Amino acid sequence: MDHYDSQQTNDYMQPEEDWDRDLLLDPAWEKQQRKTFTAWCNSHLRKAGTQIENIEEDFRDGLKLMLLLEVISGERLAKPERGKMRVHKISNVNKALDFIASKGVKLVSIGAEEIVDGNVKMTLGMIWTIILRFAIQDISVEETSAKEGLLLWCQRKTAPYKNVNIQNFHISWKDGLGFCALIHRHRPELIDYGKLRKDDPLTNLNTAFDVAEKYLDIPKMLDAEDIVGTARPDEKAIMTYVSSFYHAFSGAQKAETAANRICKVLAVNQENEQLMEDYEKLASDLLEWIRRTIPWLENRAPENTMHAMQQKLEDFRDYRRLHKPPKVQEKCQLEINFNTLQTKLRLSNRPAFMPSEGRMVSDINNAWGCLEQAEKGYEEWLLNEIRRLERLDHLAEKFRQKASIHEAWTDGKEAMLRQKDYETATLSEIKALLKKHEAFESDLAAHQDRVEQIAAIAQELNELDYYDSPSVNARCQKICDQWDNLGALTQKRREALERTEKLLETIDQLYLEYAKRAAPFNNWMEGAMEDLQDTFIVHTIEEIQGLTTAHEQFKATLPDADKERLAILGIHNEVSKIVQTYHVNMAGTNPYTTITPQEINGKWDHVRQLVPRRDQALTEEHARQQHNERLRKQFGAQANVIGPWIQTKMEEIGRISIEMHGTLEDQLSHLRQYEKSIVNYKPKIDQLEGDHQLIQEALIFDNKHTNYTMEHIRVGWEQLLTTIARTINEVENQILTRDAKGISQEQMNEFRASFNHFDRDHSGTLGPEEFKACLISLGYDIGNDPQKKTGMMDTDDFRACLISMGYNMGEAEFARIMSIVDPNRLGVVTFQAFIDFMSRETADTDTADQVMASFKILAGDKNYITMDELRRELPPDQAEYCIARMAPYAGPDAVPGALDYMSFSTALYGESDL
Repeated sequence: MDHYDSQQTNDYMQPEEDWDRDLLLDPAWEKQQRKTFTAWCNSHLRKAGTQIENIEEDFRDGLKLMLLLEVISGERLAKPERGKMRVHKISNVNKALDFIASKGVKLVSIGAEEIVDGNVKMTLGMIWTIILRFAIQDISVEETSAKEGLLLWCQRKTAPYKNVNIQNFHISWKDGLGFCALIHRHRPELIDYGKLRKDDPLTNLNTAFDVAEKYLDIPKMLDAEDIVGTARPDEKAIMTYVSSFYHAFSGAQKAETAANRICKVLAVNQENEQLMEDYEKLASDLLEWIRRTIPWLENRAPENTMHAMQQKLEDFRDYRRLHKPPKVQEKCQLEINFNTLQTKLRLSNRPAFMPSEGRMVSDINNAWGCLEQAEKGYEEWLLNEIRRLERLDHLAEKFRQKASIHEAWTDGKEAMLRQKDYETATLSEIKALLKKHEAFESDLAAHQDRVEQIAAIAQELNELDYYDSPSVNARCQKICDQWDNLGALTQKRREALERTEKLLETIDQLYLEYAKRAAPFNNWMEGAMEDLQDTFIVHTIEEIQGLTTAHEQFKATLPDADKERLAILGIHNEVSKIVQTYHVNMAGTNPYTTITPQEINGKWDHVRQLVPRRDQALTEEHARQQHNERLRKQFGAQANVIGPWIQTKMEEIGRISIEMHGTLEDQLSHLRQYEKSIVNYKPKIDQLEGDHQLIQEALIFDNKHTNYTMEHIRVGWEQLLTTIARTINEVENQILTRDAKGISQEQMNEFRASFNHFDRDHSGTLGPEEFKACLISLGYDIGNDPQKKTGMMDTDDFRACLISMGYNMGEAEFARIMSIVDPNRLGVVTFQAFIDFMSRETADTDTADQVMASFKILAGDKNYITMDELRRELPPDQAEYCIARMAPYAGPDAVPGALDYMSFSTALYGESDL
């Protein structure tokens, strides 16, 4: 396969890169492809005397597939396998696929197994690949091939026909006019095209398909309804059908191709002749322009003014920017046209083009080289002349600028140097003036270079015979004379400033020493006054003793402080003596401090007055702290007795509540005796409250003599009273429970003994594990889990306990029992709750059923009772209680005023809402 065939193969097979085995065909498209591809295959298989009925079934063994390839290619394939096993079928299909691949076709995602398995999508994809290779690939129209070539052929053939606009291989063919136009273009006698209507696609399509089948030997590959009934006909089916028309009219296509070849040859020859004429004209014009331009560039006549030379340079820039670039393009285009022309002549087997004498490309290049040489020399000459004139103008302008800058800088400088402002200045101002003068001297030295530059420029202008040299020389001389005068005034002012500075520095040193000693001494006095007047808050003897010691140390420093005060005042007196002796004009006070001798003396006197006041305040506070210490010791002694007493009583009450010495009545009697002794202890608590009030009034906040606070004592006392009252109440409740439920003292002792044994933390309650162990000790088999002391059972332990005692523990029943023993839903069971439950379950108590039976007797065996019957049989207050809470009876035997005693009875025992 040559290069053209290879490129063509890539083009026509490119769409099959997108044939994905996982995608599903549109059902309408699949139907069209089945019908079209089956008809196309049969149009070739009939030449071998066979055909197919079902495209995915009849190719499964590979035999008819190999036969189809032999018919359309004209070549023999390898001998097929005649066995009927799957391996034989796969072998035959692989031989067919290998033959297709040998023709340069790239099979994408198509394998022999899919064909043998009857995969519709893969089978249609394979047939489409065969159609592309053997029916569409070789189509070539005006340098386009395959699909694009076929589309271009259809467009060219149908172009003269109205209402036909072929842009693709799907919707452009729906109205049928495209098929009819192809037939009419090649066989106009077969169809009366003028009678066709665009709005009757079924008639158009049937006409085209019937005529093609009858007269052109093109089998009917699609039904008109398939195309019209689909929004977008299948592109592959339409391409297959249209390719059959192309091959049917291939003879007419050959004649058209021959005519196109002749036209193409003539067009090439005409184009070449036009290119030759264009070259000759363009070459003549370019050479004439070069001939006119070179003399202008070789003119070297100089100008006398800068303006005239700049105009010449501007003209040259216009030449380079406006006139030459188009000519550069023309020269380039001339060479391109010449090379293009020679290439076209060579490709079309024509003799090479030979331009006229003197118009060869080499002649043009030589002339262009002369132009550029003249241009280069002209530009260099212009720039040199401009530089020469520019140098003179620049020097003159530079002299004027530097002279103006120097004159502006010297303006006022002589008057400034003659000032005597240093005579009334302070030392800092003198130093500032000296620094300013030093800066001026530096500036003056820097301007020395400018003066020398001004003189040098004037000298150079004289040497170059500048036309205005006299005025330049006069201005330069004036600048030099003024410069010498500034130097003398500068030296004289420096000497005066230095003399004044030396005198003021002596005074400044004294001022500085005064400030350095006065500031800390002043701070010491202010701190001393602040400390002596500072209010103090102390709470202990030790704190006031510390303040007293610090005050005594401070008084010991006063003599040395007085010596420092006198020394500071002596420095100030020395300054006054110097000012009077040398008649110094002092512009102000001490610049380093605002502290005056008067202030120092005044603060010193104030400090001496505050010392005895501080002595008196410390003495008074010392006496007060001694009194507070006595109050602390008094409170601590009582609190250290009362606190342990309360703790001891709490422990004794706890032991009484859990020990089993005697009957419950004995325990109750013992507890009431404890209660009486506790109440009798109240006066000591009141006395401690009185001591505590004295401590609070004295603002005493801590007490190292005891760990007990009044709040601790109060809380302990309240807990003691609460505990004794609660314990007495618990014993009374146990007595009530025992008497009401008929529990013997022995049973109560047994319950209490077990409870106390497992209440190891003596909290009066059992935790879940403790309660479980307690039940085990009573004979209930609940398990041998480790025990804990929380004083209560959790729900699982209590349930196990009840089961071990014979109760049928369903979920509902267990929930009911837990609601009785743990009404607050704390998840624990107290001893009292357990005793109540056990007594309820073991004792003979009233029930809701017994109460209902009693009401039924009062009602005369009726299901309801009346208000009269209640008032007759019950005491008045109890009768009214029942009437107010009984609901009206709603049974079928109800009478006016009937009351429901059944719901009332269940409500009494918590089995319904009252």
